[in-house]
Amino acid sequence: MAKLSDGAQPYLSFKDLKEFLEAKVEQYQKPEFLSSDPIQIPHGFEQKEDIEISGFLTATIAWGNRKSIIQNAKSMMERMDNSPHEFVLHANNAEYSGLEGFVHRTFNGSDLVFFVRALGVIYREHGGLEALFTPKIPVENLNGSISNARQLFLGIPHQKRSEKHFSNPGKGSAAKRIHMFLRWMVRTAETGIDFGLWKDIKPAQLSCPLDIHSGTVARKLGLLSRKQNDARAVLELDLALRRMDPLDPVKYDFALFGLGVFERFGQ
Repeated sequence: MAKLSDGAQPYLSFKDLKEFLEAKVEQYQKPEFLSSDPIQIPHGFEQKEDIEISGFLTATIAWGNRKSIIQNAKSMMERMDNSPHEFVLHANNAEYSGLEGFVHRTFNGSDLVFFVRALGVIYREHGGLEALFTPKIPVENLNGSISNARQLFLGIPHQKRSEKHFSNPGKGSAAKRIHMFLRWMVRTAETGIDFGLWKDIKPAQLSCPLDIHSGTVARKLGLLSRKQNDARAVLELDLALRRMDPLDPVKYDFALFGLGVFERFGQ
């Protein structure tokens, strides 16, 4: 396999680049990395609905320092008595008041109360998060489903400020946290990391969660030319990764993220 430096743009054949990324997937797609990853929060639950809700709320606050994300996600679960499905279905006003003091960066207690109330509506009236995100017609990617899910989610009264915490690819957002959550729910559980809970969405339909780390690595590897980390960049990266593995393109998230965070590749 051709050796890559972390400096200038590498000039690799498609075969060598795929071989390099496959090796990095194998290196980083391992359960031992759960101890430093926010996905450990839904791994603390066994019931499908608890996994979904804890994963969705954890993904919602998954920006910034990862230790802080994990600490604050644990705090959210504790405020919900570590029974998120039961809580969103049956919480009363006194229990909602226990969420008010929560803060993670710009996501505050009022945002959390709204998200929990909205989740209650989703599970009581719309079949839960899986039904919310599952496309009704065959699609290549889930951008339209995310935009539709967002519209339904925002259907109850809320403060305008809370809308920014549910990204909209239809308005150009990379929707990194939503794509990450969908990866958690859809990709196979065989490696002990993702859950493989949702069967009506195919891994082939997933998009790579694009952030500063994965974006930087993707550009250094020649997988991405667009400078902004936005919805158009996600589509461009989709095309590149699906050439390498059309059935499970998002497995390369492990390679791009691991190279960026743990190896500082290209920085």
